[in-house]
Amino acid sequence: MKYGSIILEKKEYVTLKRLINLSGNYKEDARKNSVLRLQKELETAIISDEEEIPKDIIRFNSIVTVESNDGWSNTFQLVSPTESNYSDKKISVLTPIGSAVVGYAEGDSIDWEFPGGIKTLKVVEVKQSSINKQYQL
Repeated sequence: MKYGSIILEKKEYVTLKRLINLSGNYKEDARKNSVLRLQKELETAIISDEEEIPKDIIRFNSIVTVESNDGWSNTFQLVSPTESNYSDKKISVLTPIGSAVVGYAEGDSIDWEFPGGIKTLKVVEVKQSSINKQYQL
């Protein structure tokens, strides 16, 4: 892990905590385990002001390219659950892949449980959307 822990902007940290508290119980084990693991990662997260967040950190509205250890790759935008739209490649932070990548940096490798089992993801590229600068609760 490039920075030793996940890094989150203060407002996004608060939003994630709220989303997790409101997310309820998932029947699917992989989704439930992803949310629980994200909740645990929040305990040791580095919480920073907007201007201190490195540009290569995955945040709300970041456009992310990941590759898995089995040759799969995907580019998507990380969004809140209400903005999620799979056909537009907008993936919720509370999905297994969203929970896996939030707060990580370009170049990081992440071992995470998905519905098909544990996979290793490598963060290939992170682009910041101009929406990040306007992110409001």
